[in-house]
Amino acid sequence: MIRVSRRGDVVRVARLAGDVLEEFWIWDLAAPDGVGDVYTGRVEAVLPAMAGRFVELGGVSGFLPDSAGGKGLAAGAYVAVRVTRGAQGGKGPRLAAADEPPGDRPGLTRRGEGPLLELAARVADEILVDDYALCAELQPRLEGRLRHDAGAFDAVLEDEVAGLAEPCAPLPLGAVMHITPAPAAVLIDIDAGAGSGVSQLALNLAIIPEICRQIVLRNLSGGILVDFAGMKPAARAKLAAPLGTALARDFLRPSFLGFSHLGFAEIARRRVRPGLHEVLR
Repeated sequence: MIRVSRRGDVVRVARLAGDVLEEFWIWDLAAPDGVGDVYTGRVEAVLPAMAGRFVELGGVSGFLPDSAGGKGLAAGAYVAVRVTRGAQGGKGPRLAAADEPPGDRPGLTRRGEGPLLELAARVADEILVDDYALCAELQPRLEGRLRHDAGAFDAVLEDEVAGLAEPCAPLPLGAVMHITPAPAAVLIDIDAGAGSGVSQLALNLAIIPEICRQIVLRNLSGGILVDFAGMKPAARAKLAAPLGTALARDFLRPSFLGFSHLGFAEIARRRVRPGLHEVLR
């Protein structure tokens, strides 16, 4: 089930499996994140050391890698590009060449579909929307799946969504995860808390699915370092397979890269849309 609530220009999108919140997105109609937007761009600079080009889009610049269609484009060339990663972390958008002719000046050609339509394309769930105008706008694209429901976001869902703004989240067995986004990586520290009465292995195995759910809900991405609770180096290997299984349920298919010398579980999750902490900020 996908539940959608609109307040002014802000649309909140939640996907639930039964009563469990699996994904949450904020779609700002007045200031979309740009993912999927198509532009006519002009190559500003060729950077062989970075294997790409900076492309001027009309007031903002993005980076077009050689591997995404930039190879061979000279400075001053015009090219149609699509935004594959929204501007985030102080960096401009990431681009890929679009299979269409460019215009005669840099600028936006058309907007991307936004997180709701992208989610609807990935899952075949029924969609409840609490706003009549948004229903009418989406009906041609989502006919047969869309239904108006003034209570699409009930009190229970509102409470859980509000908790996503906090830098911590409760875990099974009384443990708590503390989340610290930084420019280079996202740091997740596990506090055993009341869960200290069970074995460290049992505790860490129990909390893995919820850690991975929170990563998706908050759209944490890039490098993610997880400091599990009190594991000796020889025992950490027992967490690898369960962690890999839990990560495989993520639609972005993040990779578990192993444990660092400091004992952190290293996860690489693809950056596409800005993390929830950036959107809320």
